[in-house]
Amino acid sequence: MSLTFKGGLHPEENKITAKSPIEVMPEPATVAIAMSQHIGAPCNPTVKKGDYVFKGQPIGEAQGALTCPVHSSISGTVLKLEDRVGAFGQKVTHVVIENDFKSELYPEIKPCETPLEEAEFEQIVDIIKNAGIAGMGGATFPTHFKISSAKGKVSKLIVNCCECEPYITANHRLMLERPSDIINGVKVVMKALDLKLCDIAVEDNKKDAIKVLNELLEKEEGICVKILKTKYPQGDERQLIYAIDKVEIPAGKLPADVGRVVLNAETSSAIWRAFKYGMPLIDRIMTVTGDCVREPKNLRVPLGTSFSDIIEFCGGFTSEVEKIISGGPMMGIAQWDKDAPVIKGTASILCFGKSKTNRGPENCIHCGKCVGSCPMHLMPLYLASFAKIGDWDSCKAFDVMSCVECGCCTYQCPGNVPIVQYIRTAKGKLKK
Repeated sequence: MSLTFKGGLHPEENKITAKSPIEVMPEPATVAIAMSQHIGAPCNPTVKKGDYVFKGQPIGEAQGALTCPVHSSISGTVLKLEDRVGAFGQKVTHVVIENDFKSELYPEIKPCETPLEEAEFEQIVDIIKNAGIAGMGGATFPTHFKISSAKGKVSKLIVNCCECEPYITANHRLMLERPSDIINGVKVVMKALDLKLCDIAVEDNKKDAIKVLNELLEKEEGICVKILKTKYPQGDERQLIYAIDKVEIPAGKLPADVGRVVLNAETSSAIWRAFKYGMPLIDRIMTVTGDCVREPKNLRVPLGTSFSDIIEFCGGFTSEVEKIISGGPMMGIAQWDKDAPVIKGTASILCFGKSKTNRGPENCIHCGKCVGSCPMHLMPLYLASFAKIGDWDSCKAFDVMSCVECGCCTYQCPGNVPIVQYIRTAKGKLKK
């Protein structure tokens, strides 16, 4: 029987790229590398206009513990440093680089010479930090900080391979095409944290990936595949931990507080590439799809590549596009600029026409569907009503800060109430 949690829903999957192998997109003529691609303070640029940079060279210096460096995804010349609106809606400094198409690798990129069984905790954490690895499932939490803060507190690693949002299939393809990278990344983290147990969590709609992973893990001790019910938001770490271990994370706490550390599948793969080859995080796998995209694909794309270049590589649009979303349709962020660059947390680009984006007039009918689907067991209709009239105290009293903004409530609402948008407004006001 597949593991699961209470609440959530099963939206139409639309995994139309599930059988599309990962293609390597050719490097673009220019990239724009954002200095903020992670939770925490932006990086300080370490290059200036006219500088030559190598592929994989650090170009953004980390500021503080909750941050990680940024590297060039191509070799070439820095054209300019400019402030532009980033993927999350804030102004961020971008380093714009003109490609010389030589792909000259930064000379200091070297594999770790220490065998994994002899590697020390600090050495592994430094490799992950210097590679600029942040959570690639969308949250972009600096991975070195997550591992450092888990030392001595956790007993199990969970690798999130659920990919529960509709349309996105990048992790699914990674499991099929490069499963050993995920497993080897697991071993690196287990060595760092001295762990004996790891669960690789996969939803039951990915039977081919489950088979591949089980075959590779047949002789491995302590690492096993856990099969979860296909349901959204199964990939949220709180629901994931509860589904596997029936352990609830208290409000305001993190997975490490209940003895768990959770990593995304591609994050694990990036850790292995950094340890084995010394490669920093300069590209990522992503899904490009939607009812307006001529040739939906799974691509490995250099960071800093513009959405417009990627869409052009996928054959352009078949019809007028109404909305471009960075990420999934449930939790992704609508983009106002088709030239927005890919960052470490960009799992997909979705392009939709009017038929997919039109909503009717807003009118709550008190049906309670939002309550039944809320995985955090909140009262979304009340939170939206309080936020609509600016009653922030009532929002706080009804625990608005525990909302994970998964979008189940908005998806289920027959009255077209944009519940999550109201909740985000309330959380923003209370944070101020």
